[in-house]
Amino acid sequence: MASSTALPLSVIDFATVRPGQAVGDALRDSVALAQKSEELGYDRVWYAEHHNMGSIASSSPAVLMAHIASQTSSIRLGSGGVMLPNHSPLVIAEQFGTLAELHPGRIDLGLGRAPGTDPQTLVALRREASAAERFPEDVRELKAFLGGKPTDIARTRGIVAVPGRGTEVPLYILGSSLFGAQLAAAYGLPYAFASHFAPDALEQASQVYREKFQPSDQLDEPYMIAAVNVVADHDTERAGRTLIEYQRQRVKLMAARGRDLSEEQLDMVMDSPAGAQILHMISYTAVGDGPDVREYLERFAHRAGADELMIAPVGSDRERIHGTLEVLREAWGH
Repeated sequence: MASSTALPLSVIDFATVRPGQAVGDALRDSVALAQKSEELGYDRVWYAEHHNMGSIASSSPAVLMAHIASQTSSIRLGSGGVMLPNHSPLVIAEQFGTLAELHPGRIDLGLGRAPGTDPQTLVALRREASAAERFPEDVRELKAFLGGKPTDIARTRGIVAVPGRGTEVPLYILGSSLFGAQLAAAYGLPYAFASHFAPDALEQASQVYREKFQPSDQLDEPYMIAAVNVVADHDTERAGRTLIEYQRQRVKLMAARGRDLSEEQLDMVMDSPAGAQILHMISYTAVGDGPDVREYLERFAHRAGADELMIAPVGSDRERIHGTLEVLREAWGH
């Protein structure tokens, strides 16, 4: 692993629909965020597949990536991730193969096995909960659809993904448990850990991944990406206020299910066990000015055994989100 400040920095974007904001405006914010990330020298931006969530507009990562790729020129774009149990491997190969043909060398395909939604919505997706059990084999099939060797054609029973075949779109396994770490290690794929909202197994998963890694035609050595929330501002007091706003909004969204609550009612939820658990989910959060955030991220990267950091920038509007990326990039160096 390289020294911490030499690590690549990337961005995870949930296409957040803020209170009172139209979905179209949220998607335009995502375009602007990718353009700003490209301008500042971040390596990639990833988009997460979620369904039936009013605050997240990235339900169709491939569609969103297609639009944003046409509005940028060099930054890598990817799914963080596509929830593979919701789809057939062939369809995903065709979608990302299309992206790869249109934007060569810029497309990543991160894969998760969670549905990214609730059981009722899973039914609406025409999928079964048991589909997750096929995840390891589905990953192999998807990789074969994107490959171009005779053995790949044999694995797909002669079926060819067009576009897709021969694009070799790089695969990444996403996870928040030891399962993903073990699978990524066994398949010789990069591993991205969702420590920005699931902190508990980070260190153990990183250790298991590195210890069990088997080289593949995609990757010779283990490559670990760890996600972390960041609030960076030249004004440390303002950074602290931004974090408090984010914490309260997150608790309201998850524990109160977005209901209108008075500040006093929200205070009670914040102080409840449910509120404490939600705040625990975002334990890995860097907050402060540039030097503060850099120091935190250096310690975090060492703890995570990370080869790359995936930044989840925190802010209540476009200006603050971009400000976090600017302050962090300045402090981190290029």
